[in-house]
Amino acid sequence: MSTLNGAAETAGRPVLVTDVLRERIVEGELPPGTPLRDVALSAELGVSRNTLREALRTLHDEGLVVQRLHKGTAVKTLSAEDVTDIYIARRTLELSAVDASPLAPEPLLDAMEAKVAAAELAVDVEAWDKVGTASLRFHQSLVALLGSARLDGFFRVTIAQLRLAFAVMADQGAFQAPWVARDREICDLIRGGRRMDATAALRLYLDDSERTVLDAVRANSRTTNSRSATKTAATKATAATKATAATTAVTTAAKGKR
Repeated sequence: MSTLNGAAETAGRPVLVTDVLRERIVEGELPPGTPLRDVALSAELGVSRNTLREALRTLHDEGLVVQRLHKGTAVKTLSAEDVTDIYIARRTLELSAVDASPLAPEPLLDAMEAKVAAAELAVDVEAWDKVGTASLRFHQSLVALLGSARLDGFFRVTIAQLRLAFAVMADQGAFQAPWVARDREICDLIRGGRRMDATAALRLYLDDSERTVLDAVRANSRTTNSRSATKTAATKATAATKATAATTAVTTAAKGKR
């Protein structure tokens, strides 16, 4: 019996490690581009490197990390196409959740309101990372009104992807603060039974959010590509200079021998 329990515990470790790393992404602790070194992480989390690698493969499949040959694993930087796809999923699930809200049990509605309250408290102390996390949790709790464990699992990944998209914002305070009041409005409309108004407010919210995030992601991509091109050009120039110097040295040496 103990052997079976041990095997079950071992089999579950990659899932637990995946959950831990995904939550760190949601909380803003692992921004895009962060290297995930298996030796250091496996030691920190107290798991084998094989267990960690299995967890990283899952995160790769979820679109949260990239694995590059000879370069290891890093947290993913999202593209504009990623953002567009995320918002298609958000509209489908969140608007459906508003529609289903009259049938939701009271504890789920209470949990939704608690997430808004947490975001408001974080705004008061200007803890912008916590504001972002609490706002994402609000939208997660909104989807939870659908009462589907499968959809909850899917949306856990979606909010982690969203956090990676939000991470490119230059001023987190300016970006995060306005959304909290809109979260509160949507929450209050749902709790007040004004479903059609909540749907309209949420639809506008998602439209505005998508445009803002897309603009930031595209600007970040242009900046990154520009820096990469400059670095590549500088590397080529350095290599050309070294090649010229080497040729000159060989020619000078040859003349000296004559």
